[in-house]
Amino acid sequence: MSELRARIRSAWEGRVSGCQLGKPVEMLSMSQGAPALTRYLETAEALPLRDYVPCLPGTPVAEGVGAASCRERLSRSEPDDDINYTVLALLLLEENGLALQTLDVARAWLKRLPFAAVFTAERAAYRVLVERGNEWFAEGGPLGFELEACSDNPFNDWIGAQIRADLYGWVCPGRPDLAADLASRDARLSHRGDGVHGAAFVAALAAAIPAESALEPAIDAALREIPEHSGAAQAVSLGLAHAEKADGGALLREHYGDMSPVHTLNNLALVVWALVRHGNDFGAAIGEVVSAGLDTDCNGATVGGLWGLQGRPIPEAWTRPWNERVGVSLAGFDELPLGELVERTVAVAERIGFAPLASG
Repeated sequence: MSELRARIRSAWEGRVSGCQLGKPVEMLSMSQGAPALTRYLETAEALPLRDYVPCLPGTPVAEGVGAASCRERLSRSEPDDDINYTVLALLLLEENGLALQTLDVARAWLKRLPFAAVFTAERAAYRVLVERGNEWFAEGGPLGFELEACSDNPFNDWIGAQIRADLYGWVCPGRPDLAADLASRDARLSHRGDGVHGAAFVAALAAAIPAESALEPAIDAALREIPEHSGAAQAVSLGLAHAEKADGGALLREHYGDMSPVHTLNNLALVVWALVRHGNDFGAAIGEVVSAGLDTDCNGATVGGLWGLQGRPIPEAWTRPWNERVGVSLAGFDELPLGELVERTVAVAERIGFAPLASG
């Protein structure tokens, strides 16, 4: 297996596994907070979290939307917006390549993405597209309004664009500048400011990891692709500063106080903290970021994908339970085999043209 293919396979495996780990407790974490999440995991005897979340009968987790992703029930990667967006980014690049524009993202949403599967900034942007766009817009006709209106919403610095960014970096190893640019074109449909910067950073980091010798220089390279004094850059610095602290997750939540649990900044800080602290232990990296709370499935997915790009295989204990079956809820798709996603992603990377990977 080529180095590129191996890294992309591990990125897919890591992203899917991290998403499925966080999915059962997402609503518990966001509605009741980290203390409730900790109590659940303690009761389930699942701390430290190093396996999929157990299902405790009679609890909100057992009866919630993510229950099929619990340890006892997991047989495939259940559909989730985090994975929908990764597949959609693949489709966008297959269709448009480096010519991709924000307008193409808008058309793809209307063509592929169910309204019920989008939230916060994405839902607000989608509503503008439907309500103000010309009825033939989805087929290539004129839009009928300024596209910037879609990102004029109260959620435009929340996490949505950040979870759409990963694959843009996967297909641009050694080119964090290009990865950040592609992710920003996608992000600008619904986000502004730190909402875009968070997406650009994640994509740039995904591109930088394969070309650098360690995570820290890769993070430095990714930071050069976003404004130095932005909130996103500060969140990355905070995550790095807490990387030596076992209780860094709690300290970062405390730092950001009452900020929404689905904001870009607090979640980005947690991602960097967990990734750097556990760069040599996949289970610990995704386990700690999920048990730290906030947007558990998003952070598990982002950490998992970034960890996999380092070139080490994802442990089979994490991949075996979902049987290489990747569920999606996009128009025309229900489930895709992991092998197909890997090969299609590699094909895009090869068509775009990637820089040589660092040796050693």
